[in-house]
Amino acid sequence: MPAQAQQPISIIELERAINYWRSKYPSSRDTMTLCPQAACLAELYARMIIFQIHEISIAEFSAKARKALREAEEAHAGRHNQAA
Repeated sequence: MPAQAQQPISIIELERAINYWRSKYPSSRDTMTLCPQAACLAELYARMIIFQIHEISIAEFSAKARKALREAEEAHAGRHNQAA
């Protein structure tokens, strides 16, 4: 389900977006660094884990994080529609 401006983002949705970017741009064994898209989402994910938050407002996302989430959701929706 695409993120809406007023709809909170669940930790599951955020994790799915991070995993999308990690699969698209895997870390090398030498660096073990996340791509920029996954990294900006991982900051929010870590905050949610630390503070035991299950949902977060899209208003708390940076512009880069909103874009990364939107693109991951669009890719997920596209794959889901192709499977149907």
